[in-house]
Amino acid sequence: MNVHLPQWPDLLPTLGSWTAEIRGQLIPNQPLDEMTTLRVGGPAQLFFRPVDEDDLAFFLKHLPAEIRVTVVGLGSNLLIRDGGLDGVVIRLPAKGFGAIDILDGHRVRAGAAVPDVKVATASAEAGIDGLWFYRGIPGGIGGALYMNAGCYGTETRNRMVELRAVTRQGEIITLTNEQMGYLYRKSNGPRGAVFTSATYQGFAGDPEKILTEMRTVTERRESTQPTRAKTAGSTFKNPEGHSSWKVIDEAGGRGFTFGRAQMSEMHSNFLINMGEADAFEVETVGESIRQKVRDKHGIELKWEVRRMGHFVPGREVREFMDGAPFTGAV
Repeated sequence: MNVHLPQWPDLLPTLGSWTAEIRGQLIPNQPLDEMTTLRVGGPAQLFFRPVDEDDLAFFLKHLPAEIRVTVVGLGSNLLIRDGGLDGVVIRLPAKGFGAIDILDGHRVRAGAAVPDVKVATASAEAGIDGLWFYRGIPGGIGGALYMNAGCYGTETRNRMVELRAVTRQGEIITLTNEQMGYLYRKSNGPRGAVFTSATYQGFAGDPEKILTEMRTVTERRESTQPTRAKTAGSTFKNPEGHSSWKVIDEAGGRGFTFGRAQMSEMHSNFLINMGEADAFEVETVGESIRQKVRDKHGIELKWEVRRMGHFVPGREVREFMDGAPFTGAV
C-alpha cells in the first residue's frame, strides 16, 4: 500500500487509572488492514481485545460516553478507509468468545468470535439441521447477528432465538429475536451494544446428509465466487426484484478496474483487492459500479459491505448520488 497512513493522538493516557484494571489488550494506533478480508484500512486510535464478557463490560462502563466505539469481527464484510478509525475499536478474541455448545432440543450456542462455518459444521456433526446455510457465509457469528447474514433462502433471523450483549453502559443483557428487529441484511438492536454470543434453534437431521449438502454449498461457492481472493464478499444488496450481479453485468461492470482494485471477473458482485490496493481504490470501484448501474437501469445499488472510517485528505471518495459526475477522481 503506497498511501501514507496517519497516526492518531494516543487516547490511552487520557482515560485515567481505571485502565490498569483491564485484563485484555489495549493498543494505541493498531493497524487494521490485516483484520479485514479486503486487507485495506488505516489504524485504530485505540484497539481493545477483552479477555471475556466481564472485562468487556468493565471497559464499556468506564469508557467516557463521548468516545466512539466500533466493533470489528472477522472483517469479512467490512471496508475500513485509509484514514482509520478514531475512538476505540473492539475485537473479540476466539479464546474468550469462541465457544460452541450443543444444547438440548436441537439448539446451539455460539460465541460471537466463532466463524460461521464452524457453527455449521458443529451443528451438522451433532445431527442438528437448519444451520448448514452458515457454510456459505465467510464471516463470524457477531457479524452475522448484526447484518442478519443469510444465503440459500435462510437468514440469521430464521434461526436465532436469543443473544447476549454488553451495552455501551456496561450492562450485560439478553435480547430476543423480536427485540433485534431484523430486516433484510439489517438489525435494529440497542445502539452501541456488543454482541457476545447467541443461541440458535435447529431441528433433527441426519449428520451425513447435512454434511453432504454443506459440501455441495462449498463446491458451488468455489466454482462461482472468488473465495480465495482478497474480498469482502457480496458488495451490494439485491435491489427489489433484481439480482445485483445481473444488473452490474448488464451495465458493463464485470471486471471493471481502478488502480489495484477490481469488480471480479468471476462474480460481478464481488469487489476484490488484486494485490496491494488501498481503500480509496476499492471504494472508487464500488461507487463507479453504482453509477454505471444507475445510468443503465435507474437503479440505486445499496452497499452491503460496511464502509467506515476516515479518508486520507486528498483521497476522498464521493458518492455518485451527490449530483456531480463521478469519475473516480477527487
